[in-house]
Amino acid sequence: MIDMSAAVTADDVSVVVCTYDEERRPLLERALEALRHQGQPPAWVIVVVDHNPRLLGTLQADHQHLTVVPNDRTRGLSGARNCGLALEATPIVAFLDDDAVPQPDWVARLALAYRVADGQRVLGVGGAIVPYWAGGRPAWFPAELDWVVGCTYKGARADPGPVRNMLGANMSFRTKELRRIGGFIDGIGRIGTVPLGCEETEACIRMARQFAGGQIRFEPTARVHHYVPAERATPRYLLRRCWAEGLSKAHVAELAGRSSALADERGYATRTLPRGVAQAFGEAVRSMRAAPLGRAVAIIVGLAVTTTGFVAGRVALHSNRSEPALQLHNH
Repeated sequence: MIDMSAAVTADDVSVVVCTYDEERRPLLERALEALRHQGQPPAWVIVVVDHNPRLLGTLQADHQHLTVVPNDRTRGLSGARNCGLALEATPIVAFLDDDAVPQPDWVARLALAYRVADGQRVLGVGGAIVPYWAGGRPAWFPAELDWVVGCTYKGARADPGPVRNMLGANMSFRTKELRRIGGFIDGIGRIGTVPLGCEETEACIRMARQFAGGQIRFEPTARVHHYVPAERATPRYLLRRCWAEGLSKAHVAELAGRSSALADERGYATRTLPRGVAQAFGEAVRSMRAAPLGRAVAIIVGLAVTTTGFVAGRVALHSNRSEPALQLHNH
């Protein structure tokens, strides 16, 4: 067992970047360039290519100084992350999305946060994820729903401290502990463009349960900028992603129990979202503009669709019908 209180430096951190599509290559290159220019660079960068031999070959040829490997496990983000985890030789493993660009002090900030906090051992550290909207943020898109595009949302913790889980675009764990819990569960996370998720939520819950007295922490200064393409800044994607989130949460509730799986969501649904709706309606009345009203409607509809997806996922799981991931394609 490693000494949880020992100081962690950037030399103790390796970064895993998972990718799957040639069309995302320019985004990946920006992420890799930002990793090369870290003020305190990581010990190792591993690029895992998810079942795409052509992309694997070109990346191996163009980045011979990096470790570029195929995902030899189940297709999807969970399998790719587990593949990278299996290769790790450093105490800390960080995960960065292929469309996220870390700030120059990202690795250093993550490493610094691995210290004993309030007498508790730090098991994992996640940072802030700032959206970079390719076409500008839509006026109707509420900050309370920024999780839809994989970013830190209004109402989430904003100061350093313990959290239930991290968001996948910017997270890190103690390597041995993540291995001991078996890494990420297959069947929950994203597969290609299918917008399922929550595998990091389930892993964080499992980690905290197995290592009592430890905590997952949020460090706001460890920031990355997450690219949001124009096709995700649409009502259609919002609805699809909310439905998928409901299905994914049903999986997590089945695995981790509803109490743990929905603890944060209850407060979010009963406090953060109603406050966002009230503020948007108030702004609409004062300004006589339609955009704030659109944000209020987006919050209400997003919550309704997510809740419906959760109920549908629970029904499907308990009736042994088709997997929720398959039902997604019918919506």
